[in-house]
Amino acid sequence: MSKINKNILRSALLLLYVTIIALVIYAFGAVYSYLNTGADRSKMLHTEVKQIDQYLPEITWQPLTNEGRPIDTQTLTAIENDYLDGWFVKHVAYKTNTTIGIDDYYTESARQNLFNIIAINSENNTTVVGTTLEHHPTLEFFSEDGQLVVLTDNDVIEYKQIFKDNELITEITEKSSYKVTLLLEDGFWRVRHMVKIKSEPYTASQVSQPISTTTINGINYYPQATPWAMFGDNFDADIIASDFELIQSTGLNSIRVFVPYEDFGKSDVNQHKLEQLITLLDLAETANLKVMVTLFDFYGDYSVLDWTLTQRHAKTIINAIKDHEALAVWDIKNEPNLDFESRGTTLVTAWLAYMIDFVKSQDPNHAITIGWSNAESATILKEKLDLVSFHYYEDLEALDTTFKALKTKIKNKPIVITEYGLSSYSGLWNPFGNSEDDQAEYHKTIQTVFSEHDIQFMSWTLYDFDKIPKEVVGRLPWRQNAQKHFGFIDEKGIRKPSFLFITKKKPSVQH
Repeated sequence: MSKINKNILRSALLLLYVTIIALVIYAFGAVYSYLNTGADRSKMLHTEVKQIDQYLPEITWQPLTNEGRPIDTQTLTAIENDYLDGWFVKHVAYKTNTTIGIDDYYTESARQNLFNIIAINSENNTTVVGTTLEHHPTLEFFSEDGQLVVLTDNDVIEYKQIFKDNELITEITEKSSYKVTLLLEDGFWRVRHMVKIKSEPYTASQVSQPISTTTINGINYYPQATPWAMFGDNFDADIIASDFELIQSTGLNSIRVFVPYEDFGKSDVNQHKLEQLITLLDLAETANLKVMVTLFDFYGDYSVLDWTLTQRHAKTIINAIKDHEALAVWDIKNEPNLDFESRGTTLVTAWLAYMIDFVKSQDPNHAITIGWSNAESATILKEKLDLVSFHYYEDLEALDTTFKALKTKIKNKPIVITEYGLSSYSGLWNPFGNSEDDQAEYHKTIQTVFSEHDIQFMSWTLYDFDKIPKEVVGRLPWRQNAQKHFGFIDEKGIRKPSFLFITKKKPSVQH
């Protein structure tokens, strides 16, 4: 090998060595800086708690009058986040009887008590599924060195379901107070002590003020081009305004609309879609129509750890529109009894009961209902509701008896049939289906029953649709095609014979 080649090789090796050393030094410096400037806990620890997606109880701090060192907003926020994360991790641990995450949010002395409880529950095949819905902490003390805080968390609203051998044995709602000490360790606040100092059974207070109600003669509404997808890029105020003018001209006085939970952003409500909902209410007010707003459309989880997220969703929407003149009724959920089999009757009913109380706490001035899928379920939670509503797609000959029987069980509250109708589809997938004339006779007959018993109603629906989302009735073509043809106006914009019987009063508008 020549001398020149040896020099080139030495230079290359030296350059490679210097580069490697530089990279090592840079990496070490980056890690050192990361650990000393405050890392993201979710990246640094093995348990990733995404609070915005998993756990958002209401938290209200009392005015700061603590002893010791004054506290700044940033530190108080860090304490709040780590404290609530600690609660969430504990809920998960008790639900699963595992200790994952406990080390990250509790000091060594505090975690031992949790480990003992988990061990006892595991041995007895017991699990506790719980959440907290409200916290009202008072900061009592913040040490001069900034390493220790003491707080009292008053009136914590807790809900728990206790299972033994996978069977629900009891559910508990209580209001408790806790004395809590947290230590700053590794740049994060960990619970050192959490002692329950008071607890009592909790029942939400009932609001007794009178509620303004409207006699409901209405219709479920989607624009023809965007069924089940009214809000978003395809929102068209001009089309909606025209439809509302048409609805009002028939003699109807109200509409029912749906707020899809996931599409509206779940706990982080999409403000643009919220503004569109407000616009819809403005258009309804202009047309002199009242609006029943159905919340939580396409929601089907109900899990206890999800309750704080649904609470945040409802709070945002309710407080945005509760003072609107067009708002008439809150419908908590569309046909939740259809989820009884898959999610469990107890779980679904518990969520509904809590959500009724929560909506009422946010807006005591408007009536609350639940859109049950049938009359058999309509008595569930009737004591908590302001009006009872159900859907009726059964034999018309049985409606008279069904309604009379329901009135004997619900004597002092309005009853509304918030969905009813008949498809006029009789094509390839159902050659023996109903014709448009059959549909007209159906509506003529049911309006006669409504008149005889003074039944309030909301029909399904103004339009026939070209396309039905698979989430509504699945992919089966005979179900899809039937669902497309419940309207009073066909896909070409022509009024079907049933349009004459859209309400009790024959409309004055002409064909």
